[in-house]
Amino acid sequence: MKKYTNTGSKDTRSGFGAGMTELGQKNENVVALCADLIGSLKFDDFKKNHPERFFQIGIAEANMIGIAAGLTIGGKIPFTGTFANFSTGRVYDQIRQSVAYSDKNVKICASHAGLTLGEDGATHQILEDIGLMKMLPGMTVINTCDYNQTKAATLALADHHGPAYLRFGRPVVPNFMPADEPFVIGKAIMLNEGTDVTIIATGHLVWEALIAAEALEAKGISAEVINIHTIKPLDEEAILKSVKKTGCVVTAEEHNIIGGLGESVSRTLVQNHLVPQEFVAVNDSFGESGTPDQLMEKYKLNNQAIVEAVERVIKRK
Repeated sequence: MKKYTNTGSKDTRSGFGAGMTELGQKNENVVALCADLIGSLKFDDFKKNHPERFFQIGIAEANMIGIAAGLTIGGKIPFTGTFANFSTGRVYDQIRQSVAYSDKNVKICASHAGLTLGEDGATHQILEDIGLMKMLPGMTVINTCDYNQTKAATLALADHHGPAYLRFGRPVVPNFMPADEPFVIGKAIMLNEGTDVTIIATGHLVWEALIAAEALEAKGISAEVINIHTIKPLDEEAILKSVKKTGCVVTAEEHNIIGGLGESVSRTLVQNHLVPQEFVAVNDSFGESGTPDQLMEKYKLNNQAIVEAVERVIKRK
């Protein structure tokens, strides 16, 4: 069993920035577009080193998506950057028509996702973006868990042809995935092997799942923990292999219970191997203003909530 430890907390958006800096040096076709949030998206180094490949669009997100789609026609690989709320909800029509329907090689990169942008409040917190994006035919959807994985995903997307959505966050979180861990789009990562329950987590909830697994071990419950960084295409093979062994599953995500990872897993189970499932997610509501920790506690998106969900689901086996 591989042990994952926190090597120092970092924000995942800085992992995106580091990935863009490296891509700027490695791939001359990579271009960056930003909607007046250079610092928030960590585009500073890319802009400084490659000003001819950086486009400041301003607060005009729909225009940014249209320009990005156009740049692909000349062989460029555009990475767009703004908050998740503005990357998806505000520009959904442009993404659907100009990127997804047209199968354009645009990488839509979104920071400040979920509840953990905190004090900006409910209008800026988006909990439905994964659902919006995974419904688009041909759209790859990635939700990373830490700095290292976000950097690796950014690099991988440059080599992946087709529209993609990369979701990451604002706060500092534990950095526990090894820097040399291979990032394969569509392939889950087994973090902890177990026999009694499968915990499938994505984004900021992956670390919480590992903490939960330790607490469960102390209670005599063996939890298998799987890091699902790619929500679409979903690694159904890894999920089914695990649940056939454990007989039950808990999904954990910083997203609405409707439309997220949990529903994708449910569909897989219903179609292939039905087992009891519990959900750790926001229960069909908007967020509110507060610190990230306060919000994750109030909306039950933490290791304690995962432990409680495991105890419930095991009783249903």
